[in-house]
Amino acid sequence: MSLSAPSPAPDREGPQRAVPVPAFRRLSPQPSEAPAQAPIRPAELPPAHTALICVALPAFAISTGEGQLTGRGLEGFYRGGRRLLSRCQVRVAGREPVVVQARMLSADSVRFVATMCLSTSAGPDPELVVERTRHADGTERITLHSSAARPLRLPLEVSLGTDLAELGAIASGRAVPEVPASVHDSGMRWSATGAHCLVTANPAPADALASAGLLRWEVDLPPGGSRTVELRVRPDGAGPIRAAGHGTMRSVAAAVAAGDDPRVQPLLARSVEDLQALLLRDPEHPTDIYLAAGAPWRCGLAPAEALAAARMALPLGTRLAAGTLRTLARSQAMGPGPRSGMIPGPLRDAGPHLPPGCAGTEATLLFPVLLAEARRWGLSGPEVEELLPAAERCLRWLRSRIGDGVFLADGHPSGLMRCETQAQAHRAALLGADLLEAYGIDGSAGLRQWAQRMRSTFREEFWVADRAGGRPASARLPDGRLLPHLTGGAAHLLDTGLLGSGEMAPGLLGNVQTEQLARLLGGPVMDSGWGLRGLGSNEAAYNPFGHRGGAVRVQETAIAITGLAAAGYDKEASSLLQGMLSAAACFDHRLPEMYAGEQRTEGAVPLPHPAACRPAATAAAAGVHVLTALAGIRPDAPAGTVTLSPIRSAPLGELGLTGLSVAGAPFSVRVSRLGLAMVEEAAEGLQLGV
Repeated sequence: MSLSAPSPAPDREGPQRAVPVPAFRRLSPQPSEAPAQAPIRPAELPPAHTALICVALPAFAISTGEGQLTGRGLEGFYRGGRRLLSRCQVRVAGREPVVVQARMLSADSVRFVATMCLSTSAGPDPELVVERTRHADGTERITLHSSAARPLRLPLEVSLGTDLAELGAIASGRAVPEVPASVHDSGMRWSATGAHCLVTANPAPADALASAGLLRWEVDLPPGGSRTVELRVRPDGAGPIRAAGHGTMRSVAAAVAAGDDPRVQPLLARSVEDLQALLLRDPEHPTDIYLAAGAPWRCGLAPAEALAAARMALPLGTRLAAGTLRTLARSQAMGPGPRSGMIPGPLRDAGPHLPPGCAGTEATLLFPVLLAEARRWGLSGPEVEELLPAAERCLRWLRSRIGDGVFLADGHPSGLMRCETQAQAHRAALLGADLLEAYGIDGSAGLRQWAQRMRSTFREEFWVADRAGGRPASARLPDGRLLPHLTGGAAHLLDTGLLGSGEMAPGLLGNVQTEQLARLLGGPVMDSGWGLRGLGSNEAAYNPFGHRGGAVRVQETAIAITGLAAAGYDKEASSLLQGMLSAAACFDHRLPEMYAGEQRTEGAVPLPHPAACRPAATAAAAGVHVLTALAGIRPDAPAGTVTLSPIRSAPLGELGLTGLSVAGAPFSVRVSRLGLAMVEEAAEGLQLGV
């Protein structure tokens, strides 16, 4: 990536002004260079926004609203990133039933209802209902219900097939032919290099035809009777799929939201379901669980997203945080060198105006923050002490990367310093210092001193002055030039972190600058009516579908809501909250990681992003985060206190939250329509702070 030619140096006498800097781009070849080859068109992911995705990792199933698995697109049963079964088509009496409803029952199951008219003399009313219930674990139940007045004898045929393709090949559009089937026991078997799949049926079929992958039954139905056939899909030689989330976070299912706004309970329930569905176990340490980033594209560990989601889900308990921290501590870079202490993470696209960012930088800064806040929520002393050395290494990495400077570059060769990276580094320093001091470890004073220096410098050198009151720059170049674009990343400046006694850590902005940022985030340029845009709508290169260039990212919206509320800007927080809740209702309360930032209009619904993960860990955790933030729960388990700082305007009316967890015990709170909060259940001895 190349920067444009240098612009004039900024004025050092007054407030630093921004100079226009074009987006990072590749320079065109000069005439003397060899002609460039035709650009390779990037692979386009198959659209997933209309899919019904059942998840119980490491398994998931993708269906369309028609219920039939046809082998097209993404349809099929998956396990461990491989499609085990791509085709499962049902015919009754030689015809396909007509689907009348497709509905998610839970995060890991979907139900299809279809009907059939069996004779023309019976009129238009269906005489047969075909119900299919599909589960992520590879189970499908096909039930025939008769409402005919006469006994029925019907042939039921299920046509099966698979390509045993890896998800990456499917996503890239590489066609993979179906694998030949063989009859095996009570079903079918397929084999390819390194992959085998077995489908068994109960009851066993009357006929099986390998060349067509066909199983056939003769079903006798008395008047009003029902019959069920169950299919089980699994890798040959493997036992039943046991999802990582099964039983590991059973207590979180007790979390309930109730109140005046009917949207809060389904959002919390679906958020908790999706978090459980996305859980994975560390293969070598199966007691440690963490969240996959999302389905269907990111069903593995993404360190920054896993840490961010675990942090937002702390009101449900600390087990997820502990498992995530232990898993990532084992991956931490050790030994000498500039990467020592870093949590590895990939580069990721940062939108039209910035080069790729290092997710490892964000993960390294999030690690001590999650540990410090998990301790406040009730992570036990021995678990904190076990993880302290890894947190110390993260903080040493931070200090070594800064050296004698003030700002933290994120590792890109340009030396670029991003706004959100400075916010994350400042938060890590303050919460890390708090953690070190609590355990008598040296280094806290130096971290606080640097954080103080950063605050005063940031307010002068990272602010773009203009006639409208200014804005935080999206990034700063090593020569002092500022990139003036207004992005959703600025919301991280409001996410300061939780200290002891219910106090929030100080932020990088002064009071006047915070007020101006609140006005910007709550204005129509950033607030789409469905949530916070990733890039202001008046910015060059704004794209409502740009995943970091204008789309609404749910995680950043949640951060903006809670940060604005904590800073006392209820009006702006409430507007973003209402937009996010309205969007959630349109998505059946299963929020995708992002959706289009098109301006909301009367009667409209948000436009889905065709490549967004849904469910996604950060989006599901964001639902928990914003609802619990309405009550302003700020625990300090080591001190035996909890402080409540609710949004005084009570934007959702009365709200009750039960089944949360503080200090390892159930916690319930109620917020009245007047914005007053009251604890209804808490750990014995936990005192209400002031």
